[in-house]
Amino acid sequence: MTQTQKSNPLFELLINIVIPSVILMKFSGEQDLGAVGGLLVALAFPLGWGAFELLGRSKVNFFSVLGLVSILLTGGIGLLQLDTQWLAVKEAAIPGLIGLAVLVSTRTRYPLVKTLLYNPTLIDVARVQQHLEARGTVRDFEARLQHATYMLGGTFFFSAAMNYFLASWIVTSPAGSEAFNAELGRLTLVSYPMIALPSMLMMMGALYYLARATRELAGLKLSEALNTGDARPQS
Repeated sequence: MTQTQKSNPLFELLINIVIPSVILMKFSGEQDLGAVGGLLVALAFPLGWGAFELLGRSKVNFFSVLGLVSILLTGGIGLLQLDTQWLAVKEAAIPGLIGLAVLVSTRTRYPLVKTLLYNPTLIDVARVQQHLEARGTVRDFEARLQHATYMLGGTFFFSAAMNYFLASWIVTSPAGSEAFNAELGRLTLVSYPMIALPSMLMMMGALYYLARATRELAGLKLSEALNTGDARPQS
C-alpha cells in the first residue's frame, strides 16, 4: 500500500483562499463571469479540492466533510439570495459546533483532543503510554489531557466569535450581487490572518501544554515523543 502523500500548504492556500478570493473580487462583474458565475467558479476550487481529498483517502475525515458542507452552505446562501445574516450565522456555527463537540467529548471515552493533537500521526502514543505506565502517572496525564481539551475548545469558540464579527462587518451587500461576491472574497482573505493564524497559535499553545505534560509525567522530550516514522526499540 502506498503511503499517503502530505499536502502542500502553499498549494492548499492558493486553492482554498487566494484563487477563490481573486475570482470573487475581480471577476464577478457583469462584464466577466457575472455574480452567479463568479460565485460558482470561486467555490469550485475549494469544493473540487475537498472532494479530491475525500476520494483520495481510505476513510472519511470528519473535518474535511465539515469543510465541504461549509462551502456548499456558502454557495447556497449566495445562489438563493438569502439574508447576509445567515452567512454570519453559518461562519460562526461551524467552528462553534466543533468547539461544542470537543467539550462534549470530554464526557466520553474518546475526547477529541486525542484526535486533533494527541494522535498516533503526530505523537508516538504507544511510547508515551509505556513511559506513563512505568512511572505510574497515567491518571495525572489524563487530567492534563482534559485541560488541553478545554484549551482546544476555547480555540474553536474564539474562531466562531471572530467569524461572526467579521462576516457581519464585511459582508453587508445583498446575496447574489457582485458586491456580495467581492465582500465574500475580502472576508476569505481577511479571515486567514485574523482568525486562522491566531487560532493556530492557540492550538500550538495547547500542544506545548501537552508537550510539557509529557516531559514532566513521562520523562520524554518533545523530540522523543513525536512520531517521526522511525521504528524505535521499546525501552
